[in-house]
Amino acid sequence: MTSDLPTYEDVSAAAARITGQAHRTPVFRSRLVNARLGLEVLFKCENLQRTGAFKFRGAYHALSRFTPEQRRAGVVAYSSGNHAQAVSLAARLLDIPATIVMPHDAPAVKVAATKGYGGRVVAYDRYAEDREEIGRTLVERHGMTLVPPYDHPDVIAGQGTAAKELFEEAGALDALFVPFGGGGLLAGSALAAGALAPDCRLHGVEPEAGDHGRRSLAEGRIVRIDPPRTIADGAQVTHIGEHNFRVLRAAAPAVVTATDAELVEAMGLFAAHLKLVVEPTGCLGLAALLTHAGAWRGGRVGVLVSGGNVDPARFAELLASGDRRPRPDGPSQPPPPVTKI
Repeated sequence: MTSDLPTYEDVSAAAARITGQAHRTPVFRSRLVNARLGLEVLFKCENLQRTGAFKFRGAYHALSRFTPEQRRAGVVAYSSGNHAQAVSLAARLLDIPATIVMPHDAPAVKVAATKGYGGRVVAYDRYAEDREEIGRTLVERHGMTLVPPYDHPDVIAGQGTAAKELFEEAGALDALFVPFGGGGLLAGSALAAGALAPDCRLHGVEPEAGDHGRRSLAEGRIVRIDPPRTIADGAQVTHIGEHNFRVLRAAAPAVVTATDAELVEAMGLFAAHLKLVVEPTGCLGLAALLTHAGAWRGGRVGVLVSGGNVDPARFAELLASGDRRPRPDGPSQPPPPVTKI
């Protein structure tokens, strides 16, 4: 990279680097969804990506660029689940030791998968501890290299390959709806859209409980919030990344929100009409489109489906009971012991 900010050329280079490792995920269509919304919707199914989410793209790209010294010392990452799994698998494929800092209330299915891929998990309390500080401590003590979940040029470039593939297959789109947490997928999508579909209107979609990205772009500065309480655990972040903010400030996407109730509705639609298991965070794009479809009547709209890592029992509970509320007091069981660092 010629500067600290990625460009579309970096997205293109990342696509070449991850070829043969990341899946080129399918683009799904639904006649029933199209008829209901009065437009053509193209779903980029990153829930079918390796580790069940788009995060593998950025993680593999970033780790594949490590020097021999960095590979020997190992990688550290922090994540509520999808980046954790992605870094763990990428590290295993590249023979790099991986330590992952995860909140104690992360979905059990994501913690188990992270460990299964070979990552060493360090647990913390997301409401009382700072994961970035824990990551810095590990770097200082053990000489590891930190690969954050979104605020990293190589991660942004890797995530942008998902939108690049969508535009290459689908052609021109009137709009693209992208889940928005820390901004890695949205920033990468902005780079791809700027080069391949400059007339496409980009939308970032945040959970209603955590609209730090909308506020940051509106105010021209990074706004920090308390960890949002939402079923969209992949978007339970407190602020947009610095690199991501700079990319998105230049791209000026629209930013909208979706409620937990709307996420549950979208989960049901995915299951019923596309036969897809999609986690709440992965439903952000469709949830927002269900609300804003009238603005795109008769057009062609892309939706990035970011992941499908949801506990089966929780998935069934949400669909069957209509429980749209986040769990305000965290997990029902005491948190596991925190691993000492």
